[in-house]
Amino acid sequence: MTRTLRATAITLAATLSATLGLVQPAWAASYSASLQTAVAGLPVATEVRTGYNRDLFPHWIDADGDGCHTRNEVLLAEAVSSPTVSGTCTLSGGRWYSYYDNAYWTITSDLDIDHMVPLAEAWDSGARNWTTSRRQAYANDLGDHRPLVAVTDNVNQAKGDQDPATWMPSYSSARCRYVNEWVATKIRWRLTVDSAEKSALSSWANSCPNSTISVTYAY
Repeated sequence: MTRTLRATAITLAATLSATLGLVQPAWAASYSASLQTAVAGLPVATEVRTGYNRDLFPHWIDADGDGCHTRNEVLLAEAVSSPTVSGTCTLSGGRWYSYYDNAYWTITSDLDIDHMVPLAEAWDSGARNWTTSRRQAYANDLGDHRPLVAVTDNVNQAKGDQDPATWMPSYSSARCRYVNEWVATKIRWRLTVDSAEKSALSSWANSCPNSTISVTYAY
């Protein structure tokens, strides 16, 4: 089979699987489905925290060598008013929106870059079996806008490493977006969920009936 025909076959199979509500095969390039279908397809497994250390997920890095590390790349991408960039990627004068709590900030130190699925949660859900280079790629994922998000620092600290079974944004209008982005990140990185997490996600998905997910898998 030629490369073009194989790529076409993969795309058609992935689309058919999503349409029928099936779990995507390991070789699929992308996934698209309603939020309810996506949650239903998340694989359940017991979480294992043994051996976790934040240093096993190297960040923040300057992947493209432009002088701006991942934290500042996210701030530049998410600014609602663009900051001035000076020196070694020092940002000033910008404005940012934290959707978790419906708040605006103009000082970068008031913002954390949240890993949508926290590093510890990722470890528990499968990242403990990854190579260090893959964990680094996860911790600095700029290939999709959902895994990393700029939010109010103390809100991120309150979230910690909790999943949606025990923590949701205080701003009620943010919750459908949050669930969508959590599920998209789990799917993108082929991470599992525990039973309490899946139950919570299912309940929230039923409250967001018009939400859909389209995501490209990370490799």
